[in-house]
Order: sequence, then structure tokens, then C-alpha cells
Amino acid sequence: MTQKLETAESSTEWRFTWESQSHIPTLRLFLFNSSVFPSTQCHNLTVHLSLPHSLLLLTWTADAAVVSLCVPMPRVLLDDESPVRFKALDDHIEVKLALLLPVDHSIVLNFESLLSLGEMRLDEDEDNGSKPLSVDSDVKSLSSRREVHFYCRSCSYKLTASSLSTFVEMPSVNWREVADNWFGNCCCSFGEVSEKLVAGYVNSYTSKMGVCLMSSTNITLCKDDLVGCEFPDSGVCERRANESDASGECGPKESKLAPGSNVGCNEIPKSENKEKYVDANCKSDATEDEDKSEGAPHRCLESDCSVSESRKERDGDCDDMESHAQNYDDKCCSHHLSNSSSEQNTEILKNHKSLLNGYLENIFMVRSSNLSVDVEWVEFFCPHCSSILGAYPCDNGGRLIDGGVRLFKCNIATSLPVGGTRDVFRKYTLERMFANQLLECAKDQLSYRTVVKDLKLRSPMLQIVLINTNSWSGTGHCLATQGNTEPVPKIDLHPVIKVLFSECSSSTEAQLRMLEDSVTKDVVEEVFMLTHQIEELIKFLSARRDTLPPSCASLEGLSLSSIPM
Repeated sequence: MTQKLETAESSTEWRFTWESQSHIPTLRLFLFNSSVFPSTQCHNLTVHLSLPHSLLLLTWTADAAVVSLCVPMPRVLLDDESPVRFKALDDHIEVKLALLLPVDHSIVLNFESLLSLGEMRLDEDEDNGSKPLSVDSDVKSLSSRREVHFYCRSCSYKLTASSLSTFVEMPSVNWREVADNWFGNCCCSFGEVSEKLVAGYVNSYTSKMGVCLMSSTNITLCKDDLVGCEFPDSGVCERRANESDASGECGPKESKLAPGSNVGCNEIPKSENKEKYVDANCKSDATEDEDKSEGAPHRCLESDCSVSESRKERDGDCDDMESHAQNYDDKCCSHHLSNSSSEQNTEILKNHKSLLNGYLENIFMVRSSNLSVDVEWVEFFCPHCSSILGAYPCDNGGRLIDGGVRLFKCNIATSLPVGGTRDVFRKYTLERMFANQLLECAKDQLSYRTVVKDLKLRSPMLQIVLINTNSWSGTGHCLATQGNTEPVPKIDLHPVIKVLFSECSSSTEAQLRMLEDSVTKDVVEEVFMLTHQIEELIKFLSARRDTLPPSCASLEGLSLSSIPM
């Protein structure tokens, strides 16, 4: 009987996936080939560890031939005294190894640092994106640079007309729920002061030229900071506070706007008429009928000089929650006794009311409680390659509401080359951002079933069931024991969440009705995203199904997949 070893070409047809669970000292290997049935074709299976080479060697006989494969091993602490357990199943080979410590243990995560290799490993972590996404880290990194431009990740086109140097972190989605707690010892009207605080806080987070507002998934830039872009008729962004005309900027009248153009900010010609001009506009907006105001242009923006001046007189710079709370706490009584004009200036501006909750912070994944019928989100595309970059809000008349364009971090870069070490957003991908938002939604709503709907049509497109948030995984293709001259690839385990999913386009009408009933009964949480993003997520989830053998890739009619965190 002639025997031969598996060739390098045929070995690549075998795929492997390492898996482990947080807090459980066991490492599992799934080894599979779509054209091989191990339970009937893999005879005399043996498994050996080659610890010096970080390899797992598997050998068996099939059709008078000896098959031998090498599987690269991840960085773990193995218990070499425990036996290696393995078995050949219908569509895959499963191997189990005992660990001294779970893969998420602090010693395992940092053991190379203990071997004086920490600096090299830290750089690797930055490159492979294993560190969690952090808004605070992004703000600090960008603020430390004097000049920052933003680029399209697809074509490297420079999106900003001039460099930006001011970066402000946006508040969390549920910040207003705790607003009443900011004045526990206030001596005056508790509710009224809190409402004024909320109004001033909301109006301070406005789209200003030269200022970048940052959230966990997107940034907000003033439309006038972008180059080569045209927008519908709208008011304009507020200029930076250090510019001489910062308090003299108001939105232009509708008659002065050219349709589809990026217009500059009109200045008030006479400073003595400035206050009268702004007060008249604000008053008219505040007292207009709701029916009439729907078709009227939004002239009184966050950039109103009256608001800017009142903020300066009341509490100075309003860049973060802490400064707002302190300033209102010190001057709340005098503010409560101020004249009617000051009280009017503390009202939430009309064009920010519809953006008050979730839209103020995050439009990547919108919850149903944060939807507004008064806001339509229009996709924003790269002016050079037409790839989607983000979205901007318009009113029912098609006019840009607040002058701010939201750009998703997964679609832009902060430096060239795109994805280089100086690109702060290189760790952001659509799937990682989705996984983090999905976990946050599950923790807040205590629901592990989610239906993702189209943001414009409100129709269901994707159903997600979160089943495991504590998995670690790494995958690749096997190596041949003979004729392989390439170095052994390094395999890292990364945290992932395991989900069951189904595409709603393939669901029957009865299934869709049951899904809607579950949403109505609060059994299923519903979120809304842009159509293009949902389609990309479906493609990603479908591709990740291939990391497991077919027998492990579905459950109860839903497909099993994983998303990196």
C-alpha cells in the first residue's frame, strides 16, 4: 500500500477556528473541510502538540493515503499535564485542550509584558484593533495634534477645507434623564432651573466652524468645513468663539440662499441693530403656529448671537457637563430672577428640539424612543468617489436643520496613509461599532433580541439574537507538514459576540407579523440604521458563518455568526 502526505495545496482547503469562553479554562478547535466527512473518512486519527513551534499536528489515513496537517496555535497558557481530547464528527474534527488560566485572565492578556516584550506587543495591539473603542482616547489623541484633517477611507480624498484643532466629546444618549440630579441643593425652583440648564446645555453643543463634535460612532462637522459638497437651503454654522464676529452670526433669510449651495454666514451690518434683529427672529420662531413653522426656514440657529452672549454672561464657556452644572449652581438664583429676554434665550432652540435625545449623540444606531417625524436623515457621500460617509438631518421641507454633517468613524480617516499608525480611527469598522452598540442596547433595555429596521422606510431588514457575549475566537487555514516554506502565521484570539441572525427579506408575512407583535409587546427591541449599513452587516454576518462547520452554523432556523468587539 502506497502512502503519501497531504500536499500544501490541499491543506489550505482545511479551515480551523479556535474558540474559548471567558472564565472557562478550555480551548476548542474546529477543523473542517466541506468535501471531507471525518467520521467516515478520517481513520486512525492522532493529535500531537509541538509546543516549541506553537503547532498542533494532526495525522490520519484516508483512501490509502496519510494525511498530515499543521494548525497554528494561539498565545495561551496550556496545561501540558492534561490529555488532549479529540474526536471526528460528521463534518468536522473537534479538539479540546485544557488551559492553566482562561484566555481573558489579566496574566494571559499581559504575560508578554512580563517577559519584557510589552512595548512590542502594545504596538501590535494597536495595529490589530484588539483594544476597545474609546471616545475619550480619540479626543485626547486628536487634541494632542495641532492640525487635523479628515479623509475618505475609500479614496483618501481630503474632506476638510482647513485643519481642525478643537475636539469636544458629545454627551451620552440618556444624559437628559439625569439632568434633574445636577441641582440637588438649589434654593430656587427645582424644575425650572433644571429645564434652563438643559436648554443651555443643548444649545451649547452646536455645529461650529473649526470644531469637531465626537461621539462613540460618529463625528459632527460644520458643513462649511467640508469641501466640494453641496447642501439644501439651511441656516449656517456658528463660527469659532475666538473669531471677532462670533456673536454677530445668524442664519440667512430664505431669499438670500441659493438652492443646493454652501453659503457663507451673513453678518448683521449694524451692531446696534444686532440684538433687535435676533430677538425679533427668535420671538417669531417661538410664537409661530406649529402648522406655519413647518414650512418656514429655521432662521434662529444654535449660532444665534443672543444665545452666545447669554451663555457668556451666564456661565462662560459651555464645553462640558461639569462646567454647566457648576456655573448654574453658582448663579441659578440670579438667573431665575433675570428679565424675560434672558429667559427666552434659555429656551431650547427650535431646530434642536427634534435632535434633543439620541440624535444629539449618535445616529449610527437609533432607538425607537429617539425617532422624530420632523427629521429626515439624508445620506452624505464622498464628493470624489461617491462612497457613503455619513448623514445629515433635514426638516420636512428638505432643508438642513442644524448645519452639522455626521460622519461615521468607520468611513473616514484622520491622516494619510489610511489605516496607518497615525490614523486614530483605524480601529473602527462597521461591525465593531455595531457590536458595541448592540451590547449597549442590550444592557440598557435588558433585551437580547433586536430587529434592525431601515431608518427611512421603517421596514424590518435584519433580526439579531444575542446569545454569547463572552467568546474569544481566531480563525485561518491549515498548513501542510511537507513542502511548506512559509513561516508559521501568528494566531491571536479576539473577543467576539455570538449572534443568531436572519434576513427579513426572506421571511414570510406570518413571520413578519409575529416579529412586529414581539416588538409591540416589548419582547424584541427595535433599532434603526441606514439601508447601506444594514446591507453591509448582512454580508459580513453571512461571510462569518464560514468560520464554523455547517453543523454548528445554525440554530432553530437562524444562522449562527460572530462579530468582533
